[in-house]
Order: sequence, then C-alpha cells, then structure tokens
Amino acid sequence: MRLGFVGAGRMGRPMVRRLVGAGHEVRVLGRTPGARGALAGDGARPVAGLADAGASADAVLVCVFTDDQVRDVCLGDALLAGMPRGSVLVVHTTASPRTIEAVAARASRHGVHVVDAPVSGGPHDVEAGRVTLFVGGPDDAVAGVRPALGAYGDPVLHVGPAGAGLRVKLVNNAVFAAQIGLLADAVRLGGRLGVDESVLLGALTSGSAASRALTGVAARGSVAAFAAAAGAFLAKDVEVVRQSAKESGADLGALDAALTALASATPEPR
Repeated sequence: MRLGFVGAGRMGRPMVRRLVGAGHEVRVLGRTPGARGALAGDGARPVAGLADAGASADAVLVCVFTDDQVRDVCLGDALLAGMPRGSVLVVHTTASPRTIEAVAARASRHGVHVVDAPVSGGPHDVEAGRVTLFVGGPDDAVAGVRPALGAYGDPVLHVGPAGAGLRVKLVNNAVFAAQIGLLADAVRLGGRLGVDESVLLGALTSGSAASRALTGVAARGSVAAFAAAAGAFLAKDVEVVRQSAKESGADLGALDAALTALASATPEPR
C-alpha cells in the first residue's frame, strides 16, 4: 500500500518500521532535517509537509499525542485536500469521540473515509507486531486498511462504526487506570499491615489478584515508580474518559474513586 504517516514518535516510529518491513511504501512527516534523516534510515520516505504525506496515498495514519494535535492535523485542509477520494484516514490517537466525529464530517467533504484505531499496548508491543487495535469505521474502509494495521496490530478488533474504537479504548483505559488506583490503595493497606510493597506486589502476581496492570506495576517495583513512568499517558487518557463521560451524562460509578486514588499516587510533573 502507499501510505502516509504523521506522528513518528514513541509509538509511531516503530509502526513506521513495521510498515516498511511489511513492504509498504511509507511517506512520513519529519519536521526537522534530523528527523527526516532518521526516518530515511528506517527505510521510509520522509516529507516536510502534511500535503506531501497525503498525496496519492491509499491511507494516512496519524499517531500524535493529544486530542488538540489530532484537530490540528486532521481538521485543516492541508492533509485532507491532498488525499485522493476514496482513501482512508486512520487515527491511532486516544482522542475524544467528538473529535473523530468532527474529523469524519470534514473528511467526507473530501471523499475521504475515517477509521479510528486507538492502541492498547506500548512501543515494545508495536515492535513485536502484537499491539491491540480497537477499530471503528465503515466495513469497507476497515477492510481496506487491514493490510497496513496488521503490520503491527494483533489483534485488530473491528468493534463498530466510526468512533466505536475510541469508546472501547476509553472504557479499557478507565478500567486499567482504575486498577492502578486500586493497587495504590492496596499497597497502603499492605503497609499498614506491615508488608513491604515490593514483596506484596510480587506475591499478588501469583494470586487471584493478578492482572496486566499488576504485572506492569510489579515490574517497576512500586506503584509510584509505575505512575512516574506512565503518569503522563494515563493522566491524558483519564481526562478524556472523564470529559467523554460528562458529555454523555454517564456515571463513572466505582471507577471514579479508583481513578481519584490513581491521581493521588501520580507525581506532579516537574
């Protein structure tokens, strides 16, 4: 496939390498000469502007960090105007469902389909080709981009129409973040009972309390260390969860207290 790519950062760059390795032609936006040189070293074709990334592409994949960045990239005409009619815009960022709705409305004026495909996993999962993708979008558009998504995604789960992928990801992230919050409280309880945190975490991974969240925390040695490493990503996604729940009138229920516990365990950025 002829692909454009925007956002070759912590998650995006290993995606680019996997796409190139799978035989796709990948044009990647590089903002600086140094970045473009590094991307060329990965086997991609670096470009300096959004229009160049989208020109003649079968699909453009966007993997930026924040909702605002999605809006900057996808709601202007620089990218969409250069994309061929019938092509697909794939958004990997965990953005607001309302942002995806706005992007889909703008893209339709250019004859471009939109697929939201937020990611569950880290750069190591992308590198191994086993990152989970929750995908929302029209059947034909999703089928058309599967050869690209399958270069790094396994499983690639089509969960409904445009926006459905993000809604599933938001619930997933709320549960994951709440589990970290519960662990923070569990560690405090263990401390009151005289159990060392690292000993407690290691023991719980072999018990019925085991979870992917616990495994990640135990690998770091403490809730605080995990929160320091992943806090910026968790905080960003939790804010999207809270805002989306507020907009839809949904009650977070028991998740709310656990998410609050997580916030108290997350160090303030310096």
